[in-house]
Amino acid sequence: MILLKRTLQFIIICALIGLITLFSLYYYVKPDIPSVQVLKDVQLQTPMQVFTKDGLLINQFGEKRRIPVTIEQIPQPLIDAFIATEDSRFYDHMGIDPIGIVRSALVLISTGEKKQGASTITMQLARNFFLTREKAYIRKVKEIFIAIHIENLLSKNEILELYLNKIELGNRAFGIGAAAQVYYGKQLHELSLAQMAMIAGLPKAPSALNPIRNPERAKARRNVVLGRMLSEKYITSSQYNDAINQPITAVYHGAEIDLYAPYISEMVRAEMVARYGSDKAYNSGFKVFTSVESQVQQAAQTALVNNLHNYDMRHGFRGPERLLWDADSQPPFTTSQILNALKDVYELGDLHAGVVVAVNEKTADVILKNGQQTTLTWDNLKWARKFITRYRQSFAPKVASDILVPGAQIWLRKNTDNSYLLSQIPEASSALVSLDPQDGRIKAIVGGYSFEQSQFNRAVQAKRQVGSNIKPFIYSAALEKGYTLASILNDAPINQWDKSQGIAWRPKNSPAVYNGPIRIRRALAQSKNVISVRLLRGVGLQRTADHLLKFGFQNQDINRSESLALGSASITPLELARGMSAFANGGHLIEPYFITEIQDAFGNQLFKTNPKLACDDSQLSLASSTLTSVSDEVETQQPIQCAPRIISKQNAFLIADAMHSAIWGGGSWTHKTGWSGTAWRAQALERRDLAGKTGTTNNSVDTWFSGFNRNVLTSVWVGFDNPGNPLGRSTYNNNLDSGQISGAESGAKTAQPAWNKFMKLVLAGQPEAPIEPPEGLVSIRIDLATGLLSHKNDYTSRFEYFEKGTAPTKYVLSQPSDIFEESTKTEEELF
Repeated sequence: MILLKRTLQFIIICALIGLITLFSLYYYVKPDIPSVQVLKDVQLQTPMQVFTKDGLLINQFGEKRRIPVTIEQIPQPLIDAFIATEDSRFYDHMGIDPIGIVRSALVLISTGEKKQGASTITMQLARNFFLTREKAYIRKVKEIFIAIHIENLLSKNEILELYLNKIELGNRAFGIGAAAQVYYGKQLHELSLAQMAMIAGLPKAPSALNPIRNPERAKARRNVVLGRMLSEKYITSSQYNDAINQPITAVYHGAEIDLYAPYISEMVRAEMVARYGSDKAYNSGFKVFTSVESQVQQAAQTALVNNLHNYDMRHGFRGPERLLWDADSQPPFTTSQILNALKDVYELGDLHAGVVVAVNEKTADVILKNGQQTTLTWDNLKWARKFITRYRQSFAPKVASDILVPGAQIWLRKNTDNSYLLSQIPEASSALVSLDPQDGRIKAIVGGYSFEQSQFNRAVQAKRQVGSNIKPFIYSAALEKGYTLASILNDAPINQWDKSQGIAWRPKNSPAVYNGPIRIRRALAQSKNVISVRLLRGVGLQRTADHLLKFGFQNQDINRSESLALGSASITPLELARGMSAFANGGHLIEPYFITEIQDAFGNQLFKTNPKLACDDSQLSLASSTLTSVSDEVETQQPIQCAPRIISKQNAFLIADAMHSAIWGGGSWTHKTGWSGTAWRAQALERRDLAGKTGTTNNSVDTWFSGFNRNVLTSVWVGFDNPGNPLGRSTYNNNLDSGQISGAESGAKTAQPAWNKFMKLVLAGQPEAPIEPPEGLVSIRIDLATGLLSHKNDYTSRFEYFEKGTAPTKYVLSQPSDIFEESTKTEEELF
């Protein structure tokens, strides 16, 4: 009796000590127990995704790959696989598994080692969200209390959904949605039973059991999972036998990028980090919609890349990357040796690495990196004159052996007919910017040939001399000073002594052709250098520089010397496009933008752009706005805003119209008075709504083309990253057998072809959008030779636009002794 009494007392004392210990532990770990709100609002670390305007994924940023899924989206066999492997009594316990705890304790007593056994799915969830992986007693205690707490707050399905979205599964994949994509390139419902079992086996050791790095260990673990599913009667013997005999099919899959546009996505990344900080930007699941349209962006990238390759081909073949063997003294490599030599070669863009294995008279046989064998035909080889310098190329090859030898590692590109063309990595660089001049929306932007080759975004970071692309701004200043498109200046050489330099400054036209007295319209269309200098002198250097600053250019980029008239200012392509937009939109300085909307991980709108439009305040009453901006997650309505006016609408139209002449020329070819503008190649687009301007700097170091209609403005730059390298001269035509050098590279030859290709694709099917003459202009017939009023209605005259009050008042006369007479008619009567 006494023994029983003492035993009972001992049990009560132990129970009291246990309760006291339990409560003490609870209050000790209570600060680490999450609140209800924290559990309900738990945020998964989800990468930022960047989309085109039309919803195609172009990139994602973040250390962790995660594709959140709901419990309804998870196939039942996948749930069964995790339950069977990680926590077979998941639906029966209250967060901790007493049987598992006893088993773990026995292991500890027998071995003296702490192991991670006995963790339920709920306990793993507690550890993954709120604790570290440190193997310590106190962590396990915290884990137990947090697991019980979670079970009291969330349903089993909610716990399972959080766990399956949170769990680490290797290769930076977090959650089963990301794992399905990373290992199999599939959505969850597309996985086979064997693939589901593979994923379910990863939580134990995501690196050691990784099917990409350790396929044999991964297969053994997969079969363990399948065995557990069979034991728990989730699958039949037939399903088990079929699944364990399946091969390992896992290979690494990157993000499902719909459109590769790295330069714009990097601009977004930098902007989002600046707005939110790196941790929030990369892990909050932001969905960022850009201003670029997928088809337009793709057209821009294709036009730029093909144009650089065309430039490169004009200057000759620089030879193979390397020789794997000397055909005269060494035996040829076997196919396996060739593929081994190519396995580490990184292929840029659309270039394919290959090795020449045989050279015939007019063909060459090549093995590609992927093992494919192809034959290069003569049509795809004969361009390859030997490169000598950027100013010289050798004569055209006669046979394939003039170009290639067996063992040569080369680059190839695919033609439109799917055949392969001998190619090489272009040495020159380029940038393209296209935007909507009415509101600044960037439609497409490309910062170089290859982002992998160079992450330097030339479209927004490269300040290069703009050459004759500066002239529309110089002429705009002249119109503001009182000049008209009919004003006559002398197109003749300038020879000015510079005392400070001790030399004479002799700006020349390019080409060095001079026409004597010439109208300003024609001078701009034909890019007459000396006329630009004379206009700058007429306006004044400081006044001209001040006028250029109105277009958004940086003060430090506008040099105060007469060379400014020839384009010595250094400006980025985006800055140039922004400034040029004023001529397309009626005189407003728009603000380019590339982010249209930002959403959180749940699709809630955080921001929507409200761009300043090319409009005047007087027009606001005629329009209504539904554009919204959301700041700090609070939605507010914003009215339409107008971009500031920097030049008059008349000035803008007159410059745009003169740039239209750069494409379509003037005069009468029938009467031998016709002339072409420098941008005449744009006539190939067969649109009368386009205006454009070429640009070339000294020695063809930088080449430009900018052109637009009312809705689209595009600027293209081509040059070398090293500003001291000229683009040289080349055989521009297709007469490859003559060995003739046809001329220096220039804006029209080097940059405009990319513009033409891009704009042809972008404007296809679009109605013409000409820039209409605004109020405040009159159109009067003038004499082409003198710019004075004309009585004639023939090839010696044309209608010209003038701002009211600036039209000529004198008529030209045919008599040599009396060249003009006064007009007594008003502008309205003349019109």
